Amino acid sequence: YEVRAEKLKEEAKLIFAQVVADDDLVAKLELVDSVRKLGLASFFEDEIKEGLDHVVSFAIGKPSSHMKHSLHFCALSFRLLRQHGYHVSQDIFSEFVDKPTRSFMESKCCGDTLGLVELFEASHLGLEHEDIMEEANRFSARILKSSYPSLLLHHDKDLAECVAHALELPIHWRVQWFDVKWHIKVHEKRKKVDRALIDLAKVNFNVVQSALQKDLRQIARWWKDLGLIERLDFTRDRIVESFLCSVGLAVEPEFSSFRIHLTKIIIMILILDDVYDVYGSIEELKHFTAAIEKRNARKVDKLPKPMKLCFQALTDITEEISVEIQNEKGEDHVQPHLERVWGDFCKAMLVEAKWCRGGRTPSLKEYLTNGSVSSSGTVIAVHSFFSVLNSNTTRGMKGLSEKNHHHLIHNVCLIIRLCNDIGTSKVTTYYVSVLGSWLIRFRILMIFLRFRFTKPNRTILGSNRFVLYMNRVL
Repeated sequence: YEVRAEKLKEEAKLIFAQVVADDDLVAKLELVDSVRKLGLASFFEDEIKEGLDHVVSFAIGKPSSHMKHSLHFCALSFRLLRQHGYHVSQDIFSEFVDKPTRSFMESKCCGDTLGLVELFEASHLGLEHEDIMEEANRFSARILKSSYPSLLLHHDKDLAECVAHALELPIHWRVQWFDVKWHIKVHEKRKKVDRALIDLAKVNFNVVQSALQKDLRQIARWWKDLGLIERLDFTRDRIVESFLCSVGLAVEPEFSSFRIHLTKIIIMILILDDVYDVYGSIEELKHFTAAIEKRNARKVDKLPKPMKLCFQALTDITEEISVEIQNEKGEDHVQPHLERVWGDFCKAMLVEAKWCRGGRTPSLKEYLTNGSVSSSGTVIAVHSFFSVLNSNTTRGMKGLSEKNHHHLIHNVCLIIRLCNDIGTSKVTTYYVSVLGSWLIRFRILMIFLRFRFTKPNRTILGSNRFVLYMNRVL
């Protein structure tokens, strides 16, 4: 597989060289888009940058026949450039917008279904207060939903499938790797297809899947040896789901240690969530939280055995990961940072347990402030940070705490919190007396969630490669 993959990479690089040398900007964008969708972007980072730089130099902000007449080009360039941290204005769509009403003109858009799909995808890269992008989302979603039955009726099933796929969940909100197999099938149906890219995507898919299966077997052995599931009858057995979360953050084979570390972390998050939600009393949870915060094993002496086991498992996992990071990265000050985020997480979980058991309904501001910590996003972010960092810890932590990076982590934590709450009973517990019916609660959370998704979008614009990677990780 590896020999075959290297040969196909060289063939794909020749394709890139030919397309970049050509003046066809649409071909450049479509090639970059295909490489991303097929899960090959990590192989061609330099080529992708060169192609996008060329698009920026020769199209963005300059008169162009493509820019003037093609909705597909405008939307595709907008999405790809923003995904890679380039500054591009929403005014790129001005040709299709009625200036007095700031609404899209159906006469200029409705004949281009693929363009509308790309417009819908691009709208999810909008920033707060970008009215054209908000309108782009409403307009494209409405037209695509209304045209879907007609596409099926006229037997354009491939296009209908693309429309349905986009409306189900936009690209920007998907885990890219989980869609690779679907995109391989879509690309194979195209009349014009670069065979080398398809073959490379298939070979790479098999290589990656083999590496992931190896990781999962290692995790399964660790989980069995740990023996917690037999001794904690209140907790969930979610090793596969936990592993899939880590795969969504870093799928490349070279990140095996990262995936294994993170899977263990997510499993511990779920166990602790069950301890606070369904097992411990408030008094027990106070002592348990203090033990984790102060890293004092004596504080769990009088607690039930299951809580002692959880404390010991968390202590062992944190120490194990710290030692492995030290051995791999040469960093020897990791453990205090990991212990601190666990303490903060448990304190936030204790607050929620008190609200729930005491029947107190917090304000929305209180809930979200605490929820950004109880979401576990910071725990995942800090562990991810140290697992992928290749520089001095002190300098790295200073960079992580910079204002823009802090906002990125905070807003992603809120997204995690809101996504969890939309699908769990915690919303019912906290908001039943405040927001009324389920429909009202759901709509409020969805509106707030969509607004929150625009916050990380702004952070990545013009960012360095570290922030772009951390945005992907988060």
